[in-house]
Amino acid sequence: MRKAVALALALLVSGCGVTPLKPRQETDTDLIGRYFDNFNRAGDQGPDEQERFLETVQHPDFTGQDCDLGDLTLDVYPAMSTARPDPEWSPDGGEPPRGSVYVVAVSLTIRRAGAAIGEQITSQRVVLLDRRVYGFAPCPKS
Repeated sequence: MRKAVALALALLVSGCGVTPLKPRQETDTDLIGRYFDNFNRAGDQGPDEQERFLETVQHPDFTGQDCDLGDLTLDVYPAMSTARPDPEWSPDGGEPPRGSVYVVAVSLTIRRAGAAIGEQITSQRVVLLDRRVYGFAPCPKS
């Protein structure tokens, strides 16, 4: 046992130790999942904060097309196993946006003053552009 410990110490001192593992690069689905986590955290802070969040993540090619959520907040829970590329999609039927478009099934809850007023299972699209996730601001009718 002492010989094994001495050998291990000698290897470490001589630089022949175990190579440290490289940190895992975040996948596209990791980034998309974090986008939805941040979306929901903003909603937990209220309608104004969620609207600010939506303004900061609106796809740069489609700024100015966001909407006023009024007193509503949204909870959006993605089924990440459904996330898949959707390269032909465009929010207005024209050319697809810059970046990689993904579609993911989501459970959406619309809230007013914390109380659920509507629920829906739907699809949502997001775009990865330069390792950042962008969306297209939803506009539920109150």
